[in-house]
Amino acid sequence: MTESMTQLNLQQLSALGLKPMHQVHYQLSPEVLTEQTVFRGQGVLNDTGALCIETGEFTGRSPQDKFIVKDAITTDTVHWNNFNIAIEEKYFFQLKEKMLHYLNAKDEIWVRDAFACADPAYRMNIRVINENPWSNLFAYNMFLRPSEQELENFTPEWHIIQAPGFKADPAVDGTRQHNFAVVSFTHKTILIGGTGYTGEMKKGIFTILNYVLPQQKNVLSMHCSANMGEAGDVAIFFGLSGTGKTTLSADPNRKLIGDDEHGWTANSVFNFEGGCYAKTIDLSEEKEPEIFHAIRPGALVENIGFVAGTNQIDFTSKKITENTRVSYPLHFISNAAEPSIGGLPKNIFFLTCDAYGVLPPISRLTPGQAMYQFISGYTAKVAGTEAGVTEPKSTFSACFGAPFLPLHPGKYAEMLGQKMREHDVKVWMINTGWSGGSYGVGSRMKLSYTRAMITAALKGELDDVAFEVHPVFGMMMPATCPGVPSEILNPRNTWSDAAAYDAKAKDLAQQFVNNFSKYAAGVSEEILQAAPNV
Repeated sequence: MTESMTQLNLQQLSALGLKPMHQVHYQLSPEVLTEQTVFRGQGVLNDTGALCIETGEFTGRSPQDKFIVKDAITTDTVHWNNFNIAIEEKYFFQLKEKMLHYLNAKDEIWVRDAFACADPAYRMNIRVINENPWSNLFAYNMFLRPSEQELENFTPEWHIIQAPGFKADPAVDGTRQHNFAVVSFTHKTILIGGTGYTGEMKKGIFTILNYVLPQQKNVLSMHCSANMGEAGDVAIFFGLSGTGKTTLSADPNRKLIGDDEHGWTANSVFNFEGGCYAKTIDLSEEKEPEIFHAIRPGALVENIGFVAGTNQIDFTSKKITENTRVSYPLHFISNAAEPSIGGLPKNIFFLTCDAYGVLPPISRLTPGQAMYQFISGYTAKVAGTEAGVTEPKSTFSACFGAPFLPLHPGKYAEMLGQKMREHDVKVWMINTGWSGGSYGVGSRMKLSYTRAMITAALKGELDDVAFEVHPVFGMMMPATCPGVPSEILNPRNTWSDAAAYDAKAKDLAQQFVNNFSKYAAGVSEEILQAAPNV
């Protein structure tokens, strides 16, 4: 594509209110965007040729500064809470006008046309407008890339206007502080200002799809990874950060559909994105070879440190943030499905890293239990790194992605339950956390055992084994599993003190019940009946 936009596209920008006095960089290649970033002193190359940048003040999303315009469309449909925060439409108009004025005064801007949703039937046209070239490289990596032919008559449905250097005035702009991400469903625009963290663009589009697809297209939108076997059988992996979602879906014997965002239609599962946005903290070639080798020309690495005196990345460095990241196109992964669409799921895995050591390493869930656990979105992490702090900390995030869900979690859970029944999908809970006691007493579940359990479930090797019911949480625990010692399959048996296990299980069950109380009014009786016994 040439550097200059077509006259038609320039007219579209003008209609938006964007009338840059100088240069519009349109649809540039990763090579050129990388060169421009380095030339402007905004990034450096590492020893493998990847572009390394710093996002500035913000090195992660800012959920308390993400707003949805409250208007006729959203007032009665959005589940307003501490993630879905309302803002008046007048502030949207005000911020948009100020941002356009800010960008119009710049010597240059970067514009990219892209798609979301790999399935053409649900494709969304997106135009991304950026203040700097590395943000535009992120958009190239993470969204789907139109062909030359598809660009000829491209008309954007949604706009992302992103300007890290523009800061809001909270006193007059309706924001909490100077950074913001504002979504207007009426005007089909996302405004992102005051933050250079690229993930705000990705999660902004995810939020939109989580609103549009379930309501208007009858598609279940999911915060999950997905892969596919040779026979076309699809497996879905839900899980919060640190539970093993990326690791466990990366299977050399299965095609990767995607690592983070998907839709489930009447006959398929498809990726929303065209790339991966992987954590790199403590990354090693041995643990994550695909991600490790994706850090090459075209990749964008964020907020990392270097080995002193070199341009070699120090993956252990937390000097800037623990949330170090790399974005790269999906085709950087050797076994990526192309296009990133699969058939119907046969198995769903809910991944949790239970640092209390209470939940079974693998268990089968009923539809009611699956919906209850889906709404709960549980994991428990080791609490901090201060000396003497050993007590785990519970995290509950509805549907394993609460900050990105504009609708009531019950809506997504009901759709999941309906699709599970309709297609006879097996649902499993996998505990990648502790066994034999809580953190500090027990030990972390071996990755080789977890992989063996998932493989056994995928191959149907658990279909005919005996199961027993967990007395507190009610899920079914297999008595045997190929490649896994039978004595670890019931967590109570792994504790030296059974009474201590019972007490910890009751305590965790009470945490589930307390958390679920805020959703109880919006869910069915079947889901309510799946609560643990307390």
